[in-house]
Amino acid sequence: MTADHAKAIADYFAAMFDREGANTVRVLRAVPDDRRDYKPDDKSRTAWELATHIAGSDLWFLDSVCDASFVYDPDVENKRTAGLNTIDDVVEFYKREFPKRIQRLRATPGEQLAKEVDFFGTSKGPSIEFLGLANNHCIHHRGQLMAYLRAMGSRVPSIYGGSADEPFQGT
Repeated sequence: MTADHAKAIADYFAAMFDREGANTVRVLRAVPDDRRDYKPDDKSRTAWELATHIAGSDLWFLDSVCDASFVYDPDVENKRTAGLNTIDDVVEFYKREFPKRIQRLRATPGEQLAKEVDFFGTSKGPSIEFLGLANNHCIHHRGQLMAYLRAMGSRVPSIYGGSADEPFQGT
């Protein structure tokens, strides 16, 4: 992959992440703070665990792509979200930090984004290739959290189309 190709992919994903970040904020904002310990099964994460995981891992993925290095340290993720005490804190943290990572992605040189990286021994490729995985990871956990909302007494926001609670608003 050339540096120019990597920059073109980064620009494409940066624009997509601008839209996806707004969708993530809508979902996070819908979590009722007084029901954040809800989980549908003992094997499931709580709504709070999902919300903080989404907020932290979105940043981790973009930083990892920009650094061309995938190293996961749960202590670092826990420290990153340690000061978050309410859902409003999570929303404000995400609204403040996620756009900074998108800007970082836009500013990262194509040569850096084209570097081959190892993703935990499961696959290798140019760092930029893992932006698709980053997006899918967020959508996966955001979908889990959305499935909790009605059971928690909340409304399901419109993100890709209308929901039973909210007509499509478009992005």
